Amino acid sequence: MRFLILDIDTLRPDHLGCYGYGRETSPVIDSIAEEGMRFDSYYCPNAPCLPSRASLVTGQFGIRTGVVGHGGTAADLRHEGFSRRFRSKYSHNSLFNLFRRKGIYTASVSTFAERHSSWWFNAGLNEVINLGLGGGETGEMVTDAALSWLDRHEKDDNWLLHLNYWDPHTPYRTPMSIGRPFEDVPLPQDWIDEEVFARHKNHVGPHCANEIGMWDDSHPKNCPRHPGKIDDLEGVKRFIDDYDTGILYADMQIGKVVERLKKAGVWEDTAVIVTADHGENMGELGLYAEHGTADEITCRIPMIIKWPGMKTGVEKSFHTNVDLAPTLAELFSLEPVGGYEYDGVSFAPALRGEDYEKQDGVVLTQCAHVCQRSARWGDWLYIRTVHGGYHLFPEQMLFNIKDDPHETNNLAVKFPEICAEGARRILVWEQKMLTRSAYDYGYQGDPMYTVLAEGGPEHCRGELLGYMQRLRETGREWGVKELERIYARDLKRELNNKSI
Repeated sequence: MRFLILDIDTLRPDHLGCYGYGRETSPVIDSIAEEGMRFDSYYCPNAPCLPSRASLVTGQFGIRTGVVGHGGTAADLRHEGFSRRFRSKYSHNSLFNLFRRKGIYTASVSTFAERHSSWWFNAGLNEVINLGLGGGETGEMVTDAALSWLDRHEKDDNWLLHLNYWDPHTPYRTPMSIGRPFEDVPLPQDWIDEEVFARHKNHVGPHCANEIGMWDDSHPKNCPRHPGKIDDLEGVKRFIDDYDTGILYADMQIGKVVERLKKAGVWEDTAVIVTADHGENMGELGLYAEHGTADEITCRIPMIIKWPGMKTGVEKSFHTNVDLAPTLAELFSLEPVGGYEYDGVSFAPALRGEDYEKQDGVVLTQCAHVCQRSARWGDWLYIRTVHGGYHLFPEQMLFNIKDDPHETNNLAVKFPEICAEGARRILVWEQKMLTRSAYDYGYQGDPMYTVLAEGGPEHCRGELLGYMQRLRETGREWGVKELERIYARDLKRELNNKSI
């Protein structure tokens, strides 16, 4: 049997046709969904890129692996310590090694391991094709490498090919040669009006309408689709158009791979997994081109599985990407090696059309841009902010995702009892995970607080003084006073560092 994993960076499921989007962004992915099962409530439990893929390949949450951020101690897997043998438990039980243990030749076209200095990602891969651009490669480059690999292997049996497409990731770099396919197509989710955008223009924090690039309005000269700022509603539409164009461009590249497999006569015998590492805020919480929060928009991701002989349709129960490894282990009839414990819950029964005990919610964590932990259950999303990454988020936010999918109305004050339930869910989950960690790795505590002890989230360290000056220059002086009040400790640390 053959396996194809399509790992598309920064892909919002609600911008795909098969998830109900009103634009034709994903005809190829939609066709794969028609042949397989689509998971509607699937999340990355640790966002963004590095923590998400750590959860994916280990089958464990970042609170146990230690990987919850993009820098410092929290960007590396925890050492196993005394219990480590000649090969680590991570290596034996990683996602790709499950295929290897089943006798499947594994290959990947991805620069992810080098981009994040995360070489453990390659565990279990026979072959890694690294295009050397650290995520700057276009979909066409990935596809060319994939087709070249298929020239040699497409008729072979028992292989896995993992393809990592970056096109929807900021900065939006889709070639201008394909034009602006959505220029005359209205936004299906046109929720940003003049009043909402006025609030966005007054937002304080990185990756807002005034600072698309993060801390200022500069933009990469080689990415004409990626502006430095957004000035009006026309600019908002153009910006979302270009994000959608990145999705369409990746879909076009995937189409070339699918066509090759069909032409070779092996498509029917190929299992396909379509997923992503995280989503992308397009105005939600006042953020643009950003995946730096533990919210519905950043953490909900697509999961589509086309597997010959398995059930098709839609699965609505809650799952996270730590569930994929134990699912494959069950489908391959493999037991964990060395007493390894997956945190994930196998959804193999769903693929087989069987009943199984379903999770009633998930817990989400973000520590690269902010430090937040959230509970998602029923219609509710409860977000608890520990460090806001120089946004002025309240300590608690509560959204009814069914009624308010773009997170515009914080209901925390109105429903304190629901906030209490969200906080309870987070606390119970934290205690469960930390207790399990104590047996495996030696108790090291919650890595979120390691991030705080090391100076805060990686992407905002050392940026406060410069950003406060930016606010003064752009008429948001009020925000400077709020930052001084909320982040007095960070300001003191940064001033001390500059004086050394």
